[in-house]
Formats: sequence, structure tokens, C-alpha cells
Amino acid sequence: QVQLVESGGGLVQAGGSLTLSCATSGGTFSRYAVGWFRQAPGTAREFVASISWSESNSVKGRFTCFRDAAKNTVYLQMNSLEPEDTAVYYCATRRYGLGDSSTTAYSYWGQGTQVTVSS
Repeated sequence: QVQLVESGGGLVQAGGSLTLSCATSGGTFSRYAVGWFRQAPGTAREFVASISWSESNSVKGRFTCFRDAAKNTVYLQMNSLEPEDTAVYYCATRRYGLGDSSTTAYSYWGQGTQVTVSS
């Protein structure tokens, strides 16, 4: 059973940085694509970044996704944070395929971690 646990969220001032972690267990994680999504109250869950064995993508130039295979952990480095980045951030993984921007592409999800950016 694949499990994902996010951590690293919190309260930060605008312009600050945070690094979120997504720790995984229960599978050959180094081969899986992992996506990061976020959801603000009253909005749909939206794609932020993804990483697979061959590529890394991000819709925010301020955000970078990288992996530590030895720790079975994927990170989301977020810089120059803005109040609009306030949301619950989720990581998700899929056994096959590259990273994808669609929530339906992923089979396993973490519980989310809250990021709040104050102005």
C-alpha cells in the first residue's frame, strides 16, 4: 500500500520561502511520478509541479520540485511566496507514466499540509 505524508507547511510572510516534503512508502518510489497540487478554500485543486524519473515541471517559476531517492522523499521548494499562494498543498503519485497536471492521473494522495502567506 503506497502512502504519502506531506510536511513543512506553516505561516510565512510574503516574500519568504518554504520547502514542503512528501515522504512516501509502500512502493518502488524512485520509479513513480509525483505531483504537487494545491487547493484554496472554495476553489478547485490545481496543479503546481511534478517530477518523474526523466523530467521536472512547474507552473510557477518560483517553485521547484526535486527528489531525494535515498530518502523516498520529494520536495517542493517555494520562493518569493505571495498571499495568493495560501492553500492546502497535496502531493500525489502514480505507478506509471510521467508527471501529469490532472488530478485524475494520480492514484495515491497525501493528507495535505497548510501553507499560509501573510501580507
